[in-house]
Amino acid sequence: MSDQDRRDLVAQMKNRALVYMEMYDVLAEDLGEHRAEALLTRAIYRRGRSMGKSFAKYGPADLDGLREAFLGSVPGGTEIFQPEVLKQEDAALEIQLHGCPLKDAWREAGLPEDKVATLCRIAGAVDKGLFEGAGFKIENRTWTPGAKGCCFLRIERG
Repeated sequence: MSDQDRRDLVAQMKNRALVYMEMYDVLAEDLGEHRAEALLTRAIYRRGRSMGKSFAKYGPADLDGLREAFLGSVPGGTEIFQPEVLKQEDAALEIQLHGCPLKDAWREAGLPEDKVATLCRIAGAVDKGLFEGAGFKIENRTWTPGAKGCCFLRIERG
């Protein structure tokens, strides 16, 4: 991927982050923050479930295949989200993402840290949906104020 392609991809991801922010704000104005978060999380989770179908051939137990396929499909390769496999055992795979253009966009927009954390939870629903849609169990710890990196994914056999 060329430097220009990478910059364009990051810009598109940051734009998506700002769309999420605007959608959240509009829904929160009418329905309240908790309902807005619940609705957006549900919609993004559904999108992840649809995406997970492309990884279903690895579910519920082929963590090696899943790891290779997932890491090979991370937008922008390893440079943007900077995934690091922390642990892989027979029954579980742990991946720490060290970068996130979405979180960067929200911080650049000057949002308070608690709102960035809320938007991270919402956006992280795509990963939950993806891995569950592929037949695996997942724990996704999204970024919180004071934490380093971004999402921590623990994927287990389904």
